[in-house]
Formats: sequence, structure tokens, C-alpha cells
Amino acid sequence: MKILITGATGLVGTALVASLETDHQLLIVSRNPLLARQKLGVHHQYLPSLDGLQHLNDIDAVINLAGEPIVGKRWSESQKQLICRSRWDITSRLSQLIKSSSNPPSCFISGSAIGYYGGQDDTLLDEDATPQEEFSHYICAEWERRALAAQSNATRVCILRTGIVLAAKGGALAKMLPAFRVGLGGPIANGRQGMSWIHLADMVELILFLLEHTTAQGVYNATAPYPVSNAEFARALGKALQRPAILPAPAFMLKLLFGEMAELLIEGQYVIPSRAMQAGFHFKFPKLEQALADLF
Repeated sequence: MKILITGATGLVGTALVASLETDHQLLIVSRNPLLARQKLGVHHQYLPSLDGLQHLNDIDAVINLAGEPIVGKRWSESQKQLICRSRWDITSRLSQLIKSSSNPPSCFISGSAIGYYGGQDDTLLDEDATPQEEFSHYICAEWERRALAAQSNATRVCILRTGIVLAAKGGALAKMLPAFRVGLGGPIANGRQGMSWIHLADMVELILFLLEHTTAQGVYNATAPYPVSNAEFARALGKALQRPAILPAPAFMLKLLFGEMAELLIEGQYVIPSRAMQAGFHFKFPKLEQALADLF
């Protein structure tokens, strides 16, 4: 297949390209093609943007993983706009190109996040759960709407509501590890908030599964079957690193440091991947202890 990929230089994108490159032809859209080529290899095609394209007639599938990181900077109004536009604009453009094609891609896999559900205490959430109206839901709902606009009899659309992706290098763990390695890690706030996670290998395999299964369409939670509380996550990570994990990060301190963005750390969700499992997908790392043992 010839596959167009956005967001290919990110944590998931890089691993996905490595899994696809042997058997497929890849067209990678990156704002910096030179750096992308250095990171991903010279044997792919690269585009700096979608601006010059009129259709996607020669593309078999599209995988859209682009987006400004949602955690990392305070949510000023300008940062909120950047978070939204970096997701919405490219997704709209891809949907437009698909709809403009006389021979459109048969599959469009587009990212979203479990932030769609908002903070939900300890309720178990599948893909049919009712969301809470807050900024993270607002981002994801519009992101998904723009992707689903490409749905037709010729093109199936799959939406990935992704949780915390665990990898040995990069992603959320890269931010946590320095403190945990020196014994300064611990739960955030009261530690009861849900942490819905997925091993990077399972994340890539789920994308490949949706790509290959021609009956797959609609929303899929990209999370492992067994979410944990933040306190449980901290204990498991400390155990994996053979370090204590008992120093909490108080909620008020996080709010002072990060403002509104602290909601993502203080609140959480217990998300389960019902539709992926119903479709026959099997997780290699369904439980957190298995995932961390593999990574460390």
C-alpha cells in the first residue's frame, strides 16, 4: 500500500514508520522534511505540507497523528489556539482531499485522545460513555468531527482515542523518570484519578490492526484493558525502577505551576478498549506490570 502519514516524527509515528516501511510505500508530511528524513530514513517520500495536493487518488490509506503536545506548556489563550488548530486544520484538509478524490483512500485513521471524556472520577468508560464538557473534550470532539467528515462508502474512518503511551524513551515516561529514578516520584494530588495507558508496541499494533481489517470503522479507545489509579501507577513504576515512590505532588502546587492545564494531571479517566477487543484485537501488554517489566 501507499500510505500518507502525518505526525510521523512523534513517539507513535516513529515506531509506526519502522513497522510499515518494509512492506509499504510511505509519503510523510512534515514541516521539516530534512529533519524528518534524517530521523526516519531517506527511502520515503516527504512533503513539507498538503498545500500542493488536489486529491489523494494514488494513496491507499491515510494515518493522521499530527498535533501540538497538549501537556508541557501553560494553557494561555494562544497556546489553546495552537493546540486546537494544529489538530483541526490538517484533519480538515485531509478530509477535504479525500472527498475531492475520484479514487479516494480506502482507510483514514485519525488521532484523538481520551481527553474526549473529560474528568470522570472512577467510572469505567467505553467508547459509548457520555463525556464531560471541558476544554479537552472540546478539542477532541471537533477533531473527531472533522475526521469523520471523510467517511463514505469508499473510505472508512477509524478514530483513535489514545491514552498515555508508555515507551522506554520519550513520551510521558520521559517526563516522569528523572524524579522516580532518584526516589522523588510519587502520586499526583490524591492519587485516585484514573490513568489509562497503552504500551507503545500495542499502540502500533492497534493501528496496523485497524489498517488491515476492512470492517473496522468508527471510534476505538487506544488504551490497555486494565487502567489503574495514579497512585497504583506510581507504585508500579517505583517497583519497576526499584525506587521508593511515596512523595506526592500536591494539587495546589500543580495548579500554581501549570494553571488550567493541571486539570489533565489532577483529573483522569478509567478507559477500557471495548471496541478493539470486540473486533478481535489482542493486547501483548494488557497489565501495567507487564508493560513496565518489558520497558525496564
